[in-house]
Amino acid sequence: NDQVVCTAFLPCTVGDASACLTCAPDNRTRCGTCNTGYMLSQGLCKPEVAESTDHYIGFETDLQDLEMKYLLQKTDRRIEVHAIFISNDMRLNSWFDPSWRKRMLLTLKSNKYKSSLVHMILGISLQICLTKNSTLEPVLAIYVNPFGGSHSESWFMPVNENSFPDWERTKLDLPLQCYNWTLTLGNKWKTFFETVHIYLRSRIKSNGPNGNESIYYEPLEFMDPSRNLGYMKINNIQVFGYSMHFDPEAIRDLILQLDYPYTQGSQDSALLQLLEIRDRVNKLSPPGQRRLDLFSCLLRHRLKLSTSEVVRIQSALQAFNAKLPNTVDYDTTKLCS
Repeated sequence: NDQVVCTAFLPCTVGDASACLTCAPDNRTRCGTCNTGYMLSQGLCKPEVAESTDHYIGFETDLQDLEMKYLLQKTDRRIEVHAIFISNDMRLNSWFDPSWRKRMLLTLKSNKYKSSLVHMILGISLQICLTKNSTLEPVLAIYVNPFGGSHSESWFMPVNENSFPDWERTKLDLPLQCYNWTLTLGNKWKTFFETVHIYLRSRIKSNGPNGNESIYYEPLEFMDPSRNLGYMKINNIQVFGYSMHFDPEAIRDLILQLDYPYTQGSQDSALLQLLEIRDRVNKLSPPGQRRLDLFSCLLRHRLKLSTSEVVRIQSALQAFNAKLPNTVDYDTTKLCS
């Protein structure tokens, strides 16, 4: 018989993806090391899965959807996030001339007072009063700053556009024309916030030339002495939401491992966890064709990293993500400088 019988064990298969990078030196039938994105488990290479990111940053509340909806409807103080009111144009509980735009903001100053927390907004409520027989109608514009920085690093809230919620107005049983204005985001539209910028304008509602339509004028465009512009005041403003655990030092430690890994494989583990944090943060971006790059805002303003450091980290994550199996990266719109 000229045939040779092969009695040796076949070595492991070396290649890309789930194939081994190298075989084990003490047992050639088993994997010794794996390709990027895979972990060694009992001599086989399996896709790596990021460990829980709860140690670094929280995302969820214990409240169920129905509980949250009920508490928001009742504007329950148990889900109120206490913020600092700031305005150079007006004071709460004081009458003012509404002919000119008023700017105000609610801010948390987290880096100073709450460095171990990040915050989620679920809704906002204002109580607005007008003097009797006033012909004005308030117009509100809201901008949300997710993690701090300048006003230019805020995004405009598209109220009543493309299925985004609208303001709900409830008349109060008071001698004045007072209404509760409530905007409910809930779980569907919740997002990070550090500062809420509120711009209040007024407009005058008038009948159109056909009588069947309404035309709105700016107060300074419609100087009809028969119109009673009156005065306006805001009694209170509340932001509803919840605060979550945030550990900036632990995230800095992950970033440090990109350059100085503790052990073999710890760099990949750190990249996986940073990718998971990046994607979960950006998933809470406001509605739009493209997600906002909220993760860069987090690095820039809550970890106080330089612009060049943020760019370097994002580039490392994109390069690592490209090597992972079955992953699709996504484009984001820049928000923070």
